[in-house]
Amino acid sequence: MKLITFNHAGISRIGAIHHEEVVDLHAAYNALLTSEGKIRARQIAEAFVPADMNGFLQGGRESLELAKKALDYALIVREDAGYKLVYDVHEVKVEAPVPAPGKMICVGHNYREHILEMKRELPPYPVVFAKFANTVIGPQDDIPFFPISEQLDYEAEFTFVIGKRARNVSQADALDYVAGYTIVNDVTYRDLQRRTLQWLQGKTVEGSAPMGPWLITTDELQNPSGLEVVLTVNGEERQRSNTANLVFSVQYLVEFLSNLMTLEPGDVILTGTPGGVGVARNPQVFLKDGDVVEIKIDQIGSLENRVAAVKETVEVK
Repeated sequence: MKLITFNHAGISRIGAIHHEEVVDLHAAYNALLTSEGKIRARQIAEAFVPADMNGFLQGGRESLELAKKALDYALIVREDAGYKLVYDVHEVKVEAPVPAPGKMICVGHNYREHILEMKRELPPYPVVFAKFANTVIGPQDDIPFFPISEQLDYEAEFTFVIGKRARNVSQADALDYVAGYTIVNDVTYRDLQRRTLQWLQGKTVEGSAPMGPWLITTDELQNPSGLEVVLTVNGEERQRSNTANLVFSVQYLVEFLSNLMTLEPGDVILTGTPGGVGVARNPQVFLKDGDVVEIKIDQIGSLENRVAAVKETVEVK
């Protein structure tokens, strides 16, 4: 399934993309249960196919299978008691598939060519840092460019989302703990990043993690290796690689990270960026107001966002 979070009439909820339509999965499952005569349909729907993505992912494979049944039902009946179950994609705003991740873990220096362009050696262990939920925006949002920097950079990232609580998981079992895959642009304020040895300042500015366009579940994308990753700015190719070039694979990262911490459903892991980032080019090139950044990854789709300058910022005293 292609899972999304969407907003209609000011309310956000989970859905599934089917061709050019969006199915409200929570409402559809509630309607299905009601049609079957379930007395506590609303409570059952809230427990097994809730309206928020993190809650839904906590239900694991059972919730996914029930959501598939709800999808099929909604595409037949279309509405329930006058309430729409299916929307044209243009009727809704598509948001980040996981708008409020509990943890957002990023891996640096994970593509061989990017490591070489940054004049570093292959790391013996993953370089790990964090972004926070405040950075997440959706596929239809602009990337805000705050006047605190002149070095706004792009980073195409193949990203996976945890679907089951994971602690001390082996690589052999790792993919059983992945709910699906999406795309994130790890937008980075380079001069802020390099103020100190820690990268956090340049990575956690509001709106610096466009995510989407959806979360494609592992039943549809079973092998995370061998996927082409391409980033363009205004149609000009800047990054190209393949997830086969990852130093540390998805399976390795699940094992490594779950030995450090308990991974929870809805945790988002960015696997690193290929070569071609703006700061490493000669001459350097950074994003500017009006630029359109598009990331395409095989079997997932395309994430496109426009850069929009923010005219004012709050002074920190």
